[in-house]
Amino acid sequence: MSAGTLAFQDPWVLGLLALLPLVAWWRHRRRAYGELTYSSLPGRSGGALRLHLPFYLRLLGLALLVVAAARPQLGLELEEILTEGIDIQLVLDVSGSMAAEDFQPRNRLTVAKQVIDDFVTGRSGDRIGMVVFAGEALTKAPLTTDQQVLHELIDSVELYTLPDGTAIGMALASAASRLKDSTAKSKIVILVTDGVNNQGAIDPDSAAAVCEGLGIKVYTVGVGTSGEVPVPVLDRFGRMRRQRVRVEVDEELLKKIAERTHGQFFEATDPEALKRIFGEIDQLEKTEIESKRYTRYKEAFQPFVAAALALILAPLLMPFLGWTAEP
Repeated sequence: MSAGTLAFQDPWVLGLLALLPLVAWWRHRRRAYGELTYSSLPGRSGGALRLHLPFYLRLLGLALLVVAAARPQLGLELEEILTEGIDIQLVLDVSGSMAAEDFQPRNRLTVAKQVIDDFVTGRSGDRIGMVVFAGEALTKAPLTTDQQVLHELIDSVELYTLPDGTAIGMALASAASRLKDSTAKSKIVILVTDGVNNQGAIDPDSAAAVCEGLGIKVYTVGVGTSGEVPVPVLDRFGRMRRQRVRVEVDEELLKKIAERTHGQFFEATDPEALKRIFGEIDQLEKTEIESKRYTRYKEAFQPFVAAALALILAPLLMPFLGWTAEP
């Protein structure tokens, strides 16, 4: 709601204001021909100001009555924002390879969580859910617009909470099941992984076919580079040791899923690339915002009438104040 604006219901009435200067001219012309001054009469004190003040007070009061008759109205401008949101399922790999320390300041998962958290902050008009997966898939957050809850759930995502492995097909199918009843104008999945599908009862091709049939667009993001990377691992004594582990990103599979569902494949080889990719997805999937403006008017003639009456009656008080009132 914006500040009020003044409008008139009957603005043509304001044309009467043009007659008031003629009234003043006629009065002064009449007095110039008819006024006689006798030395025996008490002199008018205060000069021309006190002589003409009552008349001009009444004239100003009459002007305010004309303004009131034009029905001034105070308009409050309101804006109604209508959003047609997008339903988004974030699918995040939490398998052991996401602990690879080629992404600073800590590892791939830490950077991915921060980028996803920033992405969520910029999507206030959308419903967002989250699925995490390793050897199994788990729905971490159902579709919601509660960003505070989403931030807390994203922050709580940890490594080694699911059986190890990479069940891309299961994760994609789980996300699709969360979107199948959605009535949003656009349904998308953002799949972030650094591995090769090696677990799960549903293969990625079947899951992609389900997404295609439901009209779900899948953006796939391959995190990291293929090859040997430093990864913290537990030895047989339960101690954490760093060793170089060979990690492969199945780019062909991710490209195939994206193409089949009319999405796009992105390759993030460093933290800055991952941030840039989520920025691109944010631009590709913009929420439609429609604004409607309308004005609500409220009658505002009362102050003008009150001021007019005060000005018209003011000359009656002048004798009590020691001012000479004109006849």
